[in-house]
Amino acid sequence: MATRDIIDSPRHRIVEAAVELLETGGPDAVSTRAVAAAAGMQPPAIYRLFGDKEGLLEAVAEHGYAQFLESKRALLDPEPQDAVQDLRRGWDMVVEFGISRPELFAVMNRATGRGADMAHRAGLEILHGRVRRLAAGGWLRVDEELAAQVIQATGRGAVITWHSTPADRRNPELLTALREAMVATITRTEPMVPAAETGPAAAARALRAALPDDADVLSDAEQLLLREWLTRLAADRGATQA
Repeated sequence: MATRDIIDSPRHRIVEAAVELLETGGPDAVSTRAVAAAAGMQPPAIYRLFGDKEGLLEAVAEHGYAQFLESKRALLDPEPQDAVQDLRRGWDMVVEFGISRPELFAVMNRATGRGADMAHRAGLEILHGRVRRLAAGGWLRVDEELAAQVIQATGRGAVITWHSTPADRRNPELLTALREAMVATITRTEPMVPAAETGPAAAARALRAALPDDADVLSDAEQLLLREWLTRLAADRGATQA
């Protein structure tokens, strides 16, 4: 189906109307009757296309994730000159999205549908790619999985804290402080040169970061097993000698 046909489709018009009502009036404004009227359609069309209001909200979440991914991909630099600054830009983009579109962000976080889940996973792939570049450049001071979790937790925590704080007490410096705390927690002040850290854990982290996703030498099962071994070795702090 052509892009124009998708945009002009009844489903798309209904989702767009629901998003607008959600962001201007909150969840209570998204009634099937109100959405149908805003889309210039009859309420039965919503039940036919989405099943019920929850099905519509799942479609809204999927729509939000599509916009979110578009923003992430537009910012994506596969070979950034400054990997740490690239991390800051990515974190800022996620937080800005959550702060500027709180109602949509909340619906996205509650979504459990397959479409939203696939989009969420695509976003995580971008995040893990950014973390892997940090590891490959010698910037990470923690394991890749932990780094990704810290990035996610601080970003989501920043958005939740911002919206739970009365408007007259919100301070943008909080966001900067949280971002820099995240950066300081997972990255080094200077990239680690190969000789600066020795032992199995260091070697495992370096090899895992350098592994291509589509290596033809190993089967899928072998790649999975190798990554599992490397992850275990990389997490073994006792095997690292500074």
